[in-house]
Amino acid sequence: MKHLLTLSLLISSATQVFSQGIYDVAKIPATLTKDAIAVVRNETQYLDIKSPSAAQYDYKVAITILNKAGDEFAEMNEVYDKFMSISNIKATLYDASGKKVKEYKSADVKDFSMISDFSIFEDNRLKSLKFVSLAYPYTIEYSFSKDFKGLLYFPSWENLKSFGVSTEKSTYTIQKNKGYQLRYLTSTNLKTDSTLVGDKIQYSWKSEHTPAVVSEPLSTGLENVSSWVKVSPNQFEYDGSKGDFSNWKSFGNWMYALNEGGNKLPEATKVLVQNLVKDAKTPQEKIKILYSHLQQNTRYVSVQLGIGGFRPILAEKVAQVNYGDCKALSNYMKALLNEAGIPANLIVIGNGMPSLNPDYASMGQANHMILCVPLKNDTTFLECTSQYDPMGFIGYSNANRKVLMITEQGGKVISTPALMPKDNYQRRKTTINLAENGTAELALKSTYGNAQFEEKFGITLLEPIDQRKRIIENASVPIAELTNYKYVQADKALPVITEEINCKTNQLFTKSGDKVFLTVNQINRRENVPLKVENRKTNFAVPFGYDDEDELAITLPKGYAVEFLPKDIAVTTEFGTYTAKFTTKDNTIIYTRKQVMNSKNYPPEKYNDFVDFYKKVYLADKQKAILTKTL
Repeated sequence: MKHLLTLSLLISSATQVFSQGIYDVAKIPATLTKDAIAVVRNETQYLDIKSPSAAQYDYKVAITILNKAGDEFAEMNEVYDKFMSISNIKATLYDASGKKVKEYKSADVKDFSMISDFSIFEDNRLKSLKFVSLAYPYTIEYSFSKDFKGLLYFPSWENLKSFGVSTEKSTYTIQKNKGYQLRYLTSTNLKTDSTLVGDKIQYSWKSEHTPAVVSEPLSTGLENVSSWVKVSPNQFEYDGSKGDFSNWKSFGNWMYALNEGGNKLPEATKVLVQNLVKDAKTPQEKIKILYSHLQQNTRYVSVQLGIGGFRPILAEKVAQVNYGDCKALSNYMKALLNEAGIPANLIVIGNGMPSLNPDYASMGQANHMILCVPLKNDTTFLECTSQYDPMGFIGYSNANRKVLMITEQGGKVISTPALMPKDNYQRRKTTINLAENGTAELALKSTYGNAQFEEKFGITLLEPIDQRKRIIENASVPIAELTNYKYVQADKALPVITEEINCKTNQLFTKSGDKVFLTVNQINRRENVPLKVENRKTNFAVPFGYDDEDELAITLPKGYAVEFLPKDIAVTTEFGTYTAKFTTKDNTIIYTRKQVMNSKNYPPEKYNDFVDFYKKVYLADKQKAILTKTL
């Protein structure tokens, strides 16, 4: 009986261990669950390059979702088009002990067209599967194969998927023929293993036990703390086109060849161009006239079909239909200028992305196309998809970027103009007439330039009722009545807009006996300070540098005088500068404030100093004057 009992216990123990699979959450080291909402348990990427136009990609991943916040990672979303196919999709859901809960069938995988609301022609489709579990934690696992029939780019790899996601193990392997040439770029200190397997060469990278990184304020991303690999072909074939990505010059040669013969205009359009510019005295005048014509007569529509995702629609076609994507509209503008005798070059740019790496040419570093007009003493960049941008204004997300200019001699890396803090300005004058009960009448006149123009301009496109709502919601003082407002862009050729607001407010000061306490800066205050982060990991930056100047004239109620006024304040740091000055004149408090912020990328160890600067600004903006009753 004793032996039978022992045998029974052993069988029971073995059964329990067997039921607890490799995805048992209890097996995850504590270092990987700390600060994590999900854990990548195992990820394998394998790319077998068979020729310049064919490859097979096999992918498998298992992710443990620790809590509800991690549900966004409980899904498979794979994009494909007619030059690739996805097969052998397998997906399984496991419970916390690693026991299989559900095996998904092919019918569970949804297949969507990815035509967006701004696109009318698009190849891209999406294979999508959403895993659902009512209990936490749980683990998802899925795998698939993808066959490429044309190679412009290769899948990239990173060991951290997102903030709050740790990685137990992740590997990436690329196999190629000995004679096939590719290039790769890796993060610092990431080891590359190269192995000869028969007549093939394999490159592999791996990462194990990488803890999660907490999302940090003003972070520029995970790239400076994660391991990553970017890979690009040299010679390639795609949709009947061949090219060479070994450097930006050859990349530009391919782009230039795609558009060969695409600048022809219909005769009627040529005549129109000549009539439009016949009285223009300078090239700048011609550009302004033709850019205005483009904005008034075309609209942006995305077109992403095969090589058409990279080749502009013919200029003569755009002239007929009056729409196109960024490539088509830039190319059409180029054709209009050419007809007016002004040469221009297409520009490949990463809108809102980092600059192109001058030493590493690859597809995927850019997502947009604009136009460059290089005149003798001036160079103008044109954003051809906007119906409202002033000529030469391409937005702060396109400013100060390394970009690729497409020329007859190939690609050339150049820089777009930088917007300095002084360019992104706000200038405001405010008058405040205080009543004895603390209410007030305010008149504000503000002027915004460049990046601040871009942020403010959207309100001018709203309906009046929505404009009023936006003004009241965003006001720094409680608006009791919005009596008047208007927005004026005096010169459509300049990224400058003026805002005028007149309103009445609720009480602005507090009373204590016969004294009144008034916060002097009523309009442009820093209302919060980000928390300090000890042992910060990621770099940080403000979205853009700016220069704010405010002048407030606060007229006191009759029978009141200033008893106390704060002292002037000046703060200077590498992050920016701040000054505040307080004076009185004829029963009026005159307050001037100036803040300049730099837009550099700072290392993590400087973040707490940055917070200290913001705290000084916060406290300075809260300074109060004391008024006393004289009658």
